Amino acid sequence: MGAKGFFTDTTICIGCKACEVACKQWNQLPDDGFALSGMSYDNTVALGASTWRHVAFIERPVPLSNQIADGFSWIFSSDVCKHCARAGCLESCPTGAIVRTEFDSVFVQSDICNGCGYCVVNCPFGVIDRREDDGRAWKCTLCYDRLKEDMTPACAKACPTASIQFGDLDELRQRAHQRVDHLHELGMNEAYLYGADKESQPGTEGLNAFFLLVDKPEVYNLPPDPVAPAKKVKESWISMGLAALGVAAVAFGAVLAAREGNGHG
Repeated sequence: MGAKGFFTDTTICIGCKACEVACKQWNQLPDDGFALSGMSYDNTVALGASTWRHVAFIERPVPLSNQIADGFSWIFSSDVCKHCARAGCLESCPTGAIVRTEFDSVFVQSDICNGCGYCVVNCPFGVIDRREDDGRAWKCTLCYDRLKEDMTPACAKACPTASIQFGDLDELRQRAHQRVDHLHELGMNEAYLYGADKESQPGTEGLNAFFLLVDKPEVYNLPPDPVAPAKKVKESWISMGLAALGVAAVAFGAVLAAREGNGHG
């Protein structure tokens, strides 16, 4: 069937939250409350067990390069699970609850999840979370039930500006690179792709849900260099081995020094 995913172009997101509403409605997710959070017009604040799409409202004290503005600009971004090519959550799951589907998406089987939370701490993006009522982990499924019926995920279907684009990953990457080139021609030289391929993001070997950004990843609450923890296991063992050798060398030196001291005495 081929790998499917999302290309989210933040430059044409208008912050309408249609994707959030469509996601909650289709997946029958509970609301997150209707009080203002103090973070601009953001009431959902972050991704979590009951929020699988989150629209960030980012107010910046600088204008975009191709806009006339008095030192201010809005940028919006609809965040989602990245369905990493190398997924920390999947690699750490001890029960086999997290699997990779035929669409190359990362899916949590809720009937197998035991709520251990290993996936939560091993996600470099802080996406996956556990519900308070049953302790099981939940996140975006890429609308797996819709994909099996050859339907577009609810969020992309509802997006009025095509900021969220769904399709074959190879086609999306080509389209994304063309979009960046076009924006550069228009003078928006800060536009770039985040997580579009393995070369630009080796720590996760690329993302199946990647983004077009116009500021540093941290501005969008995205890590600049995400890494699946298991990729560093070898380095950790080497570091631990070197540390152990160092401790042994110091101990051996101390023993030799004590023996020499006793000999002189």
